[in-house]
Amino acid sequence: MTKQSTVDKLIAMRLSAMANAFLAQESDVSIKEIAFADRLAMLVDIEFSSRNNNRRKRLMKQSCLDQPSANISDINYTSGRKLNRKLIERLASCEYINEYRNIFITGATGSGKTYMGCAFGMEACKQFFRTRYIRLPDFLIEIEMARNNGTYQKVMEKYTKPALLIIDEWLLIKLMLYNKNWHLILKDCDI
Repeated sequence: MTKQSTVDKLIAMRLSAMANAFLAQESDVSIKEIAFADRLAMLVDIEFSSRNNNRRKRLMKQSCLDQPSANISDINYTSGRKLNRKLIERLASCEYINEYRNIFITGATGSGKTYMGCAFGMEACKQFFRTRYIRLPDFLIEIEMARNNGTYQKVMEKYTKPALLIIDEWLLIKLMLYNKNWHLILKDCDI
């Protein structure tokens, strides 16, 4: 079997990172001194890392985060913000997702609630949790349009599949909703 046919087969099996690493190993003279099992382990590690990185990138893109550059390590903990660093670090572990718990981030306008929500969303994506971000006003409009055009099930599936659903601008304004299909009444909420 020739090297090129091996590379072609790896690519056909969608192992392109392994194929590229194999070619790199073949051109490196010093790699010949390493045992076969170790060389194979190196190839597998490269493919595994590549797939994980691609999966993270896909999850981050599909999450539709408002601030995709948000990062837990960039949160400002100045004294005026009254943020609990230990709590935020604990939440960054994403245990609350496995425990089916909710997080409510409250604060004044401009205090960084959206940024923090997006930072938690990015951490979830990094840990391979499917995540979705939506503003509540956009969500309500999308649901209403889906009901009208018959795509309600499809739209709801989009928001029920993620392990983490970030709903931004929750009760930003006083709501008065009544929909006989939703069985939901929110009236004169104190914000």
